[in-house]
Amino acid sequence: MGRMTRLLLCDDHAMFRQGLRSILETEEGFRVIGEASNGREAVRHALETRPDVVLMDIQMPELDGVAATKAILTERPDMKVIILTMYRQDRYVFEAIKAGARGYLLKDADANDLIDAIARVAAGETLLSAEMAASILDEFRRYGELPRHPEHALSELTEREEDILRLLAQGRSNLEIADALGVSEKTVRNRLSEIFSKLRLNNRTQAALYALREGIATLEPGENR
Repeated sequence: MGRMTRLLLCDDHAMFRQGLRSILETEEGFRVIGEASNGREAVRHALETRPDVVLMDIQMPELDGVAATKAILTERPDMKVIILTMYRQDRYVFEAIKAGARGYLLKDADANDLIDAIARVAAGETLLSAEMAASILDEFRRYGELPRHPEHALSELTEREEDILRLLAQGRSNLEIADALGVSEKTVRNRLSEIFSKLRLNNRTQAALYALREGIATLEPGENR
């Protein structure tokens, strides 16, 4: 049996959490290790139990999903957060993804979509559709929130690092990047750390959007999954 994916469920509606738990606990390979009913609990549980994936409601008392995501990822930047929302075009979803969330799920998604999304994020992928990535990129342009770096910053990347960045922007996991380039997954992780450092970016989402903005990757139909 493969490694269990440990999950934290964060939502202020107990019935919704129970529904999620009942779906996920019947799925082999998933284990719910905790629940949180508000943002402060979500942050505390995430930092204490270190789940593989956090399912985070965008609207919660005490601390909303955006603030909770920022707090978690400030301390644990590699933690994988999926935003749960009722609305596809939610300004708060943009904010959470800019903070480093791996993507979002609509609350009315069916069980198969939920399971597939969690599995993909646990494997290192993002859930950014081309449409969502384009919208977020537009948000960055409009508000100037993705810092522009000196011209030489991009030129500091090696050809292999540009290849990795391009594949990351296409939503590929570290394992998929490694397979595509014929290197080890550990090499990809190490190179990504170097890329983040060179470009002064904090997470995969920012790196993907940077690659799109700088033309290293594009949003051609079918390129992003």
